[in-house]
Amino acid sequence: MYHEPPQTIAISFGERFQFKLDIDYIFQWIHPKENETYFSFWIAPCTLVFENVWDLRFDIHISSDIELEIDDIRRDNAREARNAAYIDKKTEYDWTIETHQGDITFKSVGFTQYVRKKPVYTSSQLLLPQDRDGVSFSTEIK
Repeated sequence: MYHEPPQTIAISFGERFQFKLDIDYIFQWIHPKENETYFSFWIAPCTLVFENVWDLRFDIHISSDIELEIDDIRRDNAREARNAAYIDKKTEYDWTIETHQGDITFKSVGFTQYVRKKPVYTSSQLLLPQDRDGVSFSTEIK
């Protein structure tokens, strides 16, 4: 029987130079209890909305599983935003989203993380599509 793999991340190019990610965010890793082998997790679907994005580049290699897992998000090289006179944020950064499949790089003034549902306790690092209400770029909590 075929089972659709859980959605790890989805990407949207939103309005007004936004770059949006639909992710399953792990709030806490729970160490295995005595006589248990594996970690468990508190996890929730979240939307990351990066603002004032430019110079967006993908260096991603996906082989058989069409899945993208974020390992780290870094920001470096703080400087005055190139259009600081027109926006309310004055500093922008070089951002790197490291995934197991490659990197996404861009310049942005920052992001807001929207937690769309309360975290749930699970033994998986991913939520099933029905547990996260499918792919969404909503910024509203349900």
